[in-house]
Amino acid sequence: MTQPAEFYQRDRRWHPPALDERYKTSVARSPQYAPISLENSLSEITGPVFGHNDIDAIDNDLLSNYAQPGQSPIGERIIVHGRVLDENARPVPNTLVEIWQANAGGRYRHKKDTYLAPIDPNFGGCGRTLTDENGYYYFRTVKPGAYPWRNWVNDWRPAHIHISVFGSGFAQRLITQLYFEGDPLIAKCPIVNTIPDPKAIDQLIAALDMNATIPLDTIAYKFDIVLRGRRSTLFENRLEGN
Repeated sequence: MTQPAEFYQRDRRWHPPALDERYKTSVARSPQYAPISLENSLSEITGPVFGHNDIDAIDNDLLSNYAQPGQSPIGERIIVHGRVLDENARPVPNTLVEIWQANAGGRYRHKKDTYLAPIDPNFGGCGRTLTDENGYYYFRTVKPGAYPWRNWVNDWRPAHIHISVFGSGFAQRLITQLYFEGDPLIAKCPIVNTIPDPKAIDQLIAALDMNATIPLDTIAYKFDIVLRGRRSTLFENRLEGN
């Protein structure tokens, strides 16, 4: 019988503090009391299970999954791809990966987004896919635009894509953001600057991948997602990991 590997301890220098004066809304979002660990029920841990029947063939293609026939979104066409891996670089197959993002002008398709950039009628801004047997995932989309936000007088969010990774149930979910190599706004973003370790910031930046770029069509970026690991959280109430 194979014995489970030892879990790596959490490095508390890796994660940003809940409260940071540079990130104004963290004042309201940061907890006032110590967190409480809640026991999960069996149904929360084991279900629901996602399968290929839950995924449409073009759910991972944001260039077409909301566009009218014969139309496509405005913006720089990109591929975002990579692998979901565990702490020992082993693939995590059949896990649900979801993304959502602003359009090329920096505006979300959301009723509360009032940025003056126009809505793109052919871009929905969200997609999903399942990793294959090698933990590989793949999306086609447009590169999102930067946008201003009401933090201080002149703060702008770098171009970014939100990523959600599910485990075996809704209670097992990780959410992060990826940024793009070479974006000068990354170093100026108050949210990014709450992360204390530059190496952790580097892990959030998708690398330009010319090998996966399609000539005369689409630029590619590679972004691997590592679950648990030396730089991840050990959940005391769930020793099987993230």
